[in-house]
Parts: sequence; structure tokens; C-alpha cells
Amino acid sequence: MAEKIISPGVFTRENDLSFVQQGVAQIGAAIVGPTVKGPALIPTQVFSYSEYQALYGESFKSGSNYYQFLTSICAKEYLKHGGPATIVRVLPTAGVANASASTHFGNIAQLSCKAGVGASGSTYASFTKAFDIACHTDGHIMNSRPGGTDILLEVASNDVFVSTSVAGTGTKFGTDSNIRWEINNVQESKGTFTLLVRRGDDSSKRKVILETWGNLSLDPNARNYICAAIGSQRPTVGDSTTAYPYIQPAGSFKNRSQYIYIPEANVTNTVDYLTENGSIRDTNATASLPANNSSGSFYGGNDGTGMIPNSTAGAANYYENSVAANFQGLDISADGQSGYDGYECAFNLLSNQDEYDINLLIAPGLTDAMSSGLTNKMVTVCEERGDVMTIIDPRDYAASETLASVTAVAEGYDSSYAAMYWPWVQISDPATGKYIWVPQSVIMPSIYAFNDKVSAEWFAPAGLNRGGQETVVQAARKLTHANRDVLYEGNINPVATFPGEGVVVWGQKTLQKKASALDRVNVRRLLINLKKFIASVSKYLIFENNTAQTRNRFLSQVNPYMESVQQRQGLYAFKVVMDETNNTPDIIDRNIMKGDIFIQPAKAAEFIVIDFNIMPTGATFND
Repeated sequence: MAEKIISPGVFTRENDLSFVQQGVAQIGAAIVGPTVKGPALIPTQVFSYSEYQALYGESFKSGSNYYQFLTSICAKEYLKHGGPATIVRVLPTAGVANASASTHFGNIAQLSCKAGVGASGSTYASFTKAFDIACHTDGHIMNSRPGGTDILLEVASNDVFVSTSVAGTGTKFGTDSNIRWEINNVQESKGTFTLLVRRGDDSSKRKVILETWGNLSLDPNARNYICAAIGSQRPTVGDSTTAYPYIQPAGSFKNRSQYIYIPEANVTNTVDYLTENGSIRDTNATASLPANNSSGSFYGGNDGTGMIPNSTAGAANYYENSVAANFQGLDISADGQSGYDGYECAFNLLSNQDEYDINLLIAPGLTDAMSSGLTNKMVTVCEERGDVMTIIDPRDYAASETLASVTAVAEGYDSSYAAMYWPWVQISDPATGKYIWVPQSVIMPSIYAFNDKVSAEWFAPAGLNRGGQETVVQAARKLTHANRDVLYEGNINPVATFPGEGVVVWGQKTLQKKASALDRVNVRRLLINLKKFIASVSKYLIFENNTAQTRNRFLSQVNPYMESVQQRQGLYAFKVVMDETNNTPDIIDRNIMKGDIFIQPAKAAEFIVIDFNIMPTGATFND
């Protein structure tokens, strides 16, 4: 009701400007590429490198040597300074499978090799499945197959394996990257048992137990039903081969285990195992419980159609030896190849800015020379989102690479949402201790993260204060001042080497051709920061009435934040307008609430010019 003011007096009114949105959540980079293990094409946020290791692994053996994927090296460097990171494991979009295992009825002693069970698995086949256990991780890494056959069951007392004749690649007797299972404490009177998740390379005498799930039941009406207790859901990718893939869960019960889930369709349920007075309703149901003291490994995992096995000596190329047709085991040479499609699906998933809040998109090691289609796709995703930058590597590793060939790559791009850095650098592989060559997309995300930690996004991630690449041993080429001029003029940010200072990032241009404030990385990242904050504030005003009170709620939150950015040297000046001047009746009638923000972004001092003026004797100096 409107206030009626006639005679003099004091009138109090309330303008609720205390509405405070919950703030911008932690925003970090998205790192896309192959990993040792983990769910394929399911963007997953990690907050530390130890969490990354648990989910995605670190080093692996290929032939007689150990390697790391560039994804892992990049994640480790980035998470030292920033976080969180959204990891997307790339595998082919077809043929990928996660490993599984089956538990069976009966006395495990009957399945012992000592009882005459051969590799054909004929005795095993006479037992019926109680339930399946499946891994969250995709790929063959979860398989444990001695002699090229699937391990199905083992005797827990002496680790004697019983296997079928199913052939395939995998690890022998398990590794610390995969897992095994064990059943114990079977209580027929209660219809319950305990399931242990063990590390794949342990033994019965030295068990490494990762998870313990006790008091489980196969009765779907029990509160401790195995699917409900452990979980039966698995995230899957829908429309993976289209431009609009999405993540959808399969299964009814939320996941509670970090390693496994229980497919509901493969459980032999013991419905109403106990009566209301606690007695066994049907004594035949006791035979449905899994075998006590049984244990086993996982099988059936597949890296997908077209994946080059990393278990064969010399089969996959890594580090500086990677090529388009064999990039860490993936073929990214052309659209339609398995690796190309996997990367494209990952980028399409990350284009959903409502679901994935990121400020940097990285595909470590992916160069324009290997696949310009994928690098251009990254730029397109960033431009369409409008709140993400990407780092593009121009060329593959080559000691004879010329400045002209590198700048020619940058000439093919025109975007303020992307930046290029060169040359490649040598680092010590954190997992193996070997010296390897890596492109700048592996190292630069950590420079961005360090820059943000010690300063803010609107400072230049370059120079001796914030651009030092401390983990780098040497650059592939020591650039002269003239070399740096050629690269910088061609919009390539040079990585220089200075005596006593080491390898340092010595540029911060974006790939935008037009000369403007947005041709610098610090300004583009300032805009990304501001846009993310404004978006987080504005979403709480959607469907509110377009009145002065609502507009004041917006101003009361935006102005203080802009002032804080100005105080922290991000802006010279700013102005925020959201009132009746830009919310005219015709705008309001179109259900639009309009705001205008004017900013003068702070510029980095990239060129310091000092004039030394030599004066004659007796000259005076003005104050």
C-alpha cells in the first residue's frame, strides 16, 4: 500500500538491500586428456593432487619403461597453486567398457585349483552368480589377467587363481592402479556378509583394504540391501557423437563407494530373507549368499575402439615423440578417428557453462600441428561460453623449428580467448625422474594459478615476479631479444632464458589481431572474472519484479565488488548503471532488466622507457 504523507512528521521506510548471494564458488581449470584410470568422458572436480592420484592414477608401465600422461603432469603443476581442477579423461567414444567381477554361491574350497579346476573354468561354470561388482573406472587398467586370461576367483588363503579361457590384455596379478574384492563374515542366520575392496597388488598375507562394506544383504526389502548400501548408479554420456552430449545416471541408488558399484539387474535377490520374528523364511535362500572367504579380481575392461594399447612395448608414443596418429595412444589425426572424437566429445561437454564453472580450458600437449580442428574447437568453446580462456600449442617438438613456422600458426587465429606460448621446455618427470620435453600447455596453467594466488587474474602471468617456470630445466631454444620481438609481433608469447633467473614467460598477448585492451591476457582474464561475478549475482534476480528495489539489490552487490577490484589495481575507473535511464518502459515491457557497466581496465607496463638527459655543467633542475 502506498504511503500517504500530508502533515509534517518523521517517516521511516525499509529498503532491503541486505540480500547477499552466496558468492562465486571456487573456479579453476578444466584439464582434458588421457589418464591411467578413472571414468571416461565424465568431468570430475578434484581439489588436490592426492585426490587426482586416487581417481586418475599417475605413472604406468608401457613395455619396459614407465611413463606419465601429460594430463597428470599438468594437473600436478596446476594443483600446487590453484584449484579446483575439472578433469576429463579422454578415451574413444566407442567400445569403452569398465571392468566387472562376479561373486558366486558355494564353498570356495570347491573352486580351488587343488580341487582340479582347470583353466577352462568348467567347475566354475557350475556355480551360479550371486551378484556382480563393477568398477567406476573405465578401461583395461582394471583387468587382472595372468597368462592372458581373466581372473575370476582366487583362494584367499594362498592366492591360487581360478580363471576362464577368456583372453585379453591386462596386468599380471594386479597393480596399485586396480582393485580386487573379497567376501567374508557370511552370516546365514541373518543373510548378511562383508565385502572388502582391496588394492590390486596386495596379497592375502599383506592386504591393503581400500573400503569395507559390512552387514550387506541381498534382500531388496532390507535397509542394508547391497545396492542401496554401496550404490548402483553409474554416470553415462548420452549423445556422445553429437554436438550436444550430456551426462545422465544409470541405476537407482546413489553411489557411496569411490571404487565400485553394484548393477541392480545382476543381483540374485533373496526377497524377504527373514520373517518378522527374525527367522529364515526359506532355508533354500541361504544358498544364494556369496561364498565365504572368496575373493577375486576384475575383468572385461576395454579402452575402446581404436585405442593404441599402452601395454605393448613401443606401441604408444609419449612426450616429444607424440604424433597426430599416436598421441599418447590416441589417434587425433582427423575427425572420425577415435582419439579425435574423444577430445571433441570432452570439449562439447565442457561447453555447458551452467554445469561446469571453469576459467581455463587446457588439453596438455595438443598442438595445432597435430590437430588444428581440435585446437580451433577449444577456441570456439571459449568464445561461445565467453568466460573461459585456452592455451594453444603451435607446433610439435622439433629442434629445427623456425620462428616463421611458429608465427604462421598464430596468424591462423584471431581471438582474445586464446594465447600461445613457445618454445617447448624440458622438465624432470615427477614420477620417473627422466628428463622429457613438454609444450607450454603443460606448464602455463600452473603459472596462471600462481599468478592468481599471489596477485589476481588481472595481473599479467609473466615476468620475473610471476612468470618464472621453476620446474623447468631448460628451454628447447634460448631466445635472443630479436627472436622475442619476432614472436611477440606475431602474437606468440616468448618463453625466455635469463642467466641467474632461469626460464621465464616474457609476454602476455592474446591471439586477437585487432589492437585493443583485449589483446592482453590480463585484461581478458579481468573481464572473465567480472563476468562470472556479475552472472552469479544476476541469476538470483531472474523472475523478480523489475522495480527500483530489485535494481538496487543488484547495485548494492556489484558496486562494492567493482570497488574492491579497483583497490586491488584491476581497474582505473568504473561506472555501473541500472536505473530508469536504461530500464525504459519499452525495455521493461519486453521483460528485460538492463544494466550497463563501464570500465577502464588497468594495463600492464610491458615497456619501460627511461630517458637519461645529459645536462651541461651549471644547469639547474626544476622541482
